[in-house]
Amino acid sequence: PAPPRAAGRAGGRGPRTARRPADLLLASGLDVPQLRACWLAVSWLLTYPDEETRSRDGQLRALVGDLPGSVREPLARTLDALAAMDPLAAQELYVDTFDTRRRGCLHLTYFSHGDTRRRGMALVRIKQDFRAAGVEIGSGELPDHLPLVLEFAAAHDAARGAKILRAGRPGVELLRLHLEEIASPWHGALQALCATLPPLDADDRAAILRLAEEGPEEETVGLDGYGAEHDAGDLAGQTFAASLPGGPMDPGGRMRPGASCGDAAPPGPVPVDLMRGRPS
Repeated sequence: PAPPRAAGRAGGRGPRTARRPADLLLASGLDVPQLRACWLAVSWLLTYPDEETRSRDGQLRALVGDLPGSVREPLARTLDALAAMDPLAAQELYVDTFDTRRRGCLHLTYFSHGDTRRRGMALVRIKQDFRAAGVEIGSGELPDHLPLVLEFAAAHDAARGAKILRAGRPGVELLRLHLEEIASPWHGALQALCATLPPLDADDRAAILRLAEEGPEEETVGLDGYGAEHDAGDLAGQTFAASLPGGPMDPGGRMRPGASCGDAAPPGPVPVDLMRGRPS
């Protein structure tokens, strides 16, 4: 007969489910340096493929070369696909993929809250997480932009960054499914990102199904008019002023090349010369 299992929690309710932030952070089986390296690579791969971004190909390949196959292989597929494309064609495809389709949106709170006032509060909470880690973002940047969140998680605070990613998990998964459906060269980057996160639970799956069937929520009001200290006003302005000519956001809500999430020094194994806005 099989040996008896170890005793569970008091009252016979079975073994304790790991829900501590540290457990969730490492639920993928990757250690923190591997998570940081993967997140930084995905951040760059989801950035508009201008000349500077494309010039990082060799550095990114070196960064991901020693990662486990679960993330190394899909990242390599995206790197290979983008390297094989004509630069102008890659830029046009990026805009078509991420700036013109709702399912291709790179803003995490759009999936979870749509165009509702609740999204303003969610943006405030993310900005507060950045601030708690000593990172201040520009007044024209939306803090839920996926490449920005990934850079924050990689270079500043892995635990807080992972928390933001987990909160936006249904949207990240829907984005992955969408990129797979259209055979996008960026699908590998999202596949690698999802491999760094805990497995989907029942609530995540229900949210993904709802999003796929109904899309994000909508309201007739914008993010303005929602107050939480002074941040809500700042964030309300970001949705409009940030896209004005010369601002850091383009009309599609995407950070223009060169935007940075802050000036704090990146800890741990993340190469400084891969950070946006840092000299090589």
